[in-house]
Amino acid sequence: MAFFDLTLEELKTYRPAREEPKDFDAFWKSTLDEARAHPLNAKFERVDYGLIAQETFDVTFNGFGGQAVKGWLILPTQHVRANGHSPLPCVVEFIGYGGGRAFPIDWLLWSSAGYAHFIMDTRGQGSAWSPGDTPDLYSDGGNAHYPGSMTNGILDPKHYYYRRVFTDAVRTIEAARSYPAIDSTQIAVTGGSQGGGITIAVAGLVPDITAAMPDVPFLCHYRRATELVDTYPYKEIAEYCHIHRDKVDTVFNTLSYFDGVNFAVRAKAKALFSTALMDEVCPPSTVFAAYNYWTAEKDMKVYPYNGHEGGGSYQTLEKLKFLKKIW
Repeated sequence: MAFFDLTLEELKTYRPAREEPKDFDAFWKSTLDEARAHPLNAKFERVDYGLIAQETFDVTFNGFGGQAVKGWLILPTQHVRANGHSPLPCVVEFIGYGGGRAFPIDWLLWSSAGYAHFIMDTRGQGSAWSPGDTPDLYSDGGNAHYPGSMTNGILDPKHYYYRRVFTDAVRTIEAARSYPAIDSTQIAVTGGSQGGGITIAVAGLVPDITAAMPDVPFLCHYRRATELVDTYPYKEIAEYCHIHRDKVDTVFNTLSYFDGVNFAVRAKAKALFSTALMDEVCPPSTVFAAYNYWTAEKDMKVYPYNGHEGGGSYQTLEKLKFLKKIW
């Protein structure tokens, strides 16, 4: 592995022309209006996983199409016992590609730091590296697709897989805000890779969240990613176009509705990004493309000699410091 993308100085000013459909805002407004026509119906069931320092809740709420989506809510026990339901700032977290919500014991960082922590299960995933519990009831998307999620429904923005995921993510924020122990005015979103891409999308769709912390984010500047690297998951798109030679323009038109670059220009939250200059999964230029269009207060942590693992625990420390300054 070696440096393969633009230089760091070039990355700092890299602002590619955006491919944004004229009805971008109308598309997302109608999408979220349709979802909100279904009751949120958020339910929080206390569960016991043998933890002493955390209170854990199995969460179910209605996402895209009124479909039930699962999640975890984890609260610091000390705060709950001392302050009852006095509201806490909340970190909402989204999961990397192929992973599911797993178990509360896998998500103890943010509650250990004194925050409420809400983890969204990603529909249709959770069988690649951690288990998930939310099926995707619209899994064929209306077209033949390359194995994985990247080309599921890719011939029509209304049927594309990430329309459902991003809608679920917005409804996750609404579910978190509905719980009395959470301060609805103090919401941060975070995630790595796919979770970072979802983080950027949510920041663009929910303008009043406090902070966004996307790490080595996926789902940004798709066309450059497919032309620059030969790695999955972006390669799923390239493989689809390799077979469906007449659908390339249709594919990238659909993806323009889901590009982190187009959500970044709408985001108003304070942001802490991270990227790695040897990341051959989510190339640094695709990350900087979103970061450089972000108009709110922001910072980028760069890890020159790392790949898609990014900053690891070093970045976790940066995120803890970042939130401490805000909250």
